[in-house]
Amino acid sequence: NTVYWRGYKTPVQIKEFGAINKIDFSPVSPYNYAVTASSRIHIYGRYSQEPIKTFSRFKDAAYCATYRGDGNLLVAGSEEGSIRLFDVSGRAPLRQFNGHTKPVHVVGFLSDMYRIFSSGGDYASSLWDIPSGTEILSYNEHTDYVRCGCASKVNADVFITGSYDHTVKLFDTRMKSSVMTIEHGQPVESVLLFPSGGLLVSAGGRYVKVWDVLKGGQLLVSLKNHHKTVTCLCLNSSGQRLLSGSLDRHVKIYSTTSYKVVHSFSYATSILSLALSPEDETIVVGMTNGVLNVKHRKPEVTKEKAVKKRQPAYRTYVKGRTYMPKQEDFCVSKPVKRVLRKYDKLLKSFQSSKALDAVLEPPIRLHTPEVTVAVMQELHRRGTLRSALAGRDEKQINLLLTFVARRVIDPRFTPILVTVADIITDIYQPVVGQSAVVDRQFLKLQKAIGKEIDYQEELLEVLGMMDTLFATFTRKRAAYLEESKSNGLGEPIE
Repeated sequence: NTVYWRGYKTPVQIKEFGAINKIDFSPVSPYNYAVTASSRIHIYGRYSQEPIKTFSRFKDAAYCATYRGDGNLLVAGSEEGSIRLFDVSGRAPLRQFNGHTKPVHVVGFLSDMYRIFSSGGDYASSLWDIPSGTEILSYNEHTDYVRCGCASKVNADVFITGSYDHTVKLFDTRMKSSVMTIEHGQPVESVLLFPSGGLLVSAGGRYVKVWDVLKGGQLLVSLKNHHKTVTCLCLNSSGQRLLSGSLDRHVKIYSTTSYKVVHSFSYATSILSLALSPEDETIVVGMTNGVLNVKHRKPEVTKEKAVKKRQPAYRTYVKGRTYMPKQEDFCVSKPVKRVLRKYDKLLKSFQSSKALDAVLEPPIRLHTPEVTVAVMQELHRRGTLRSALAGRDEKQINLLLTFVARRVIDPRFTPILVTVADIITDIYQPVVGQSAVVDRQFLKLQKAIGKEIDYQEELLEVLGMMDTLFATFTRKRAAYLEESKSNGLGEPIE
């Protein structure tokens, strides 16, 4: 996200005649934009630094110049209370609507394109018919200045106004009064509807609030990311990003799924107005000092398809594979990375019990029992074998006793496994009789050791017999040699 928003180039600064209260992009190509400042409306091309057209027939300040959906007409309010309708290709107003008694700060087209809504300093919200130039109806529900408004793009009878009386009102032109009132909690500076018409965003004070219109104006989220009053809002073309500008000189960009700030722009002075072009290619910000700040996205360079390089022949890959080094050649061997086994890592980190568990896994216990016994021996050397064997459940004791009973008769393993059996017996003697499985294994171990003792006794008997035989053979040989010498014979004939 940040990479995308950083893709906007260094801004172009354009000086206007006064504070910029409204920026509005034409909805049709070439996406010119109207800037309302002081008593003039300037139309700029996307890349022009001078206005390509100016509407200046206002006696006093102009407000809220807004394009119609087809981009052909432009409507604006004024300080003297009149509303003027302009043809973008002409200069003089096509229509002038009179009826408000105070400055008109809010004007816009309903989505049917034939009606205009307006509101301002006299607290009234009016609806005007473009063909006849007459007022259709008026609502007098706000109790303070109305400073913002917008029309639904889905329903041609719905428009919304936000007022300094802390409320946002939703009007349906088929009804004689507002159909919904939302309490924002601070003077409302800006409102907008999502393209679907289901969500409403209001800005005022330091807060940006999102409301669910379809649930009767239920508050979904309240954002407090600015340090001063939030003055303007806009959405990007996909509706996935919400932008807010503030008097604290920052534009914050929110994700409309998580409502987290994904990026932020900083400006020189307080921000009054903000607009994003229909293709998200240009961000235009209007400030209190009359400077228009325009940022364009860097055009994405389309990489031409690189010509596929011809791959080397097969003989290139096999070249040198059969080469045998000569005596004078210096061979450099690639260092082999030593990978520690799981039990080695556990031993290295002094996790005795887990190391013992690791070597009691079936692949090691069954196929390489010498590894299991070696780990037991290392634990015994460290003095942690007892703690590694303690605190085990029935299943683990059964496994240990099975291993010991099976391998204790192996001469390689006998010394350490006898110690293990002794420790197990010592630790788990109090629980003997509580588990039939463990008791059975203890009996098997006793039987295995008993058999081994019997074998050893038999072997000792055999060894005794063999010692007697060897002693007899030795005596006979000595007597024979003595007799041979006495007879005068030299070396005995074998």
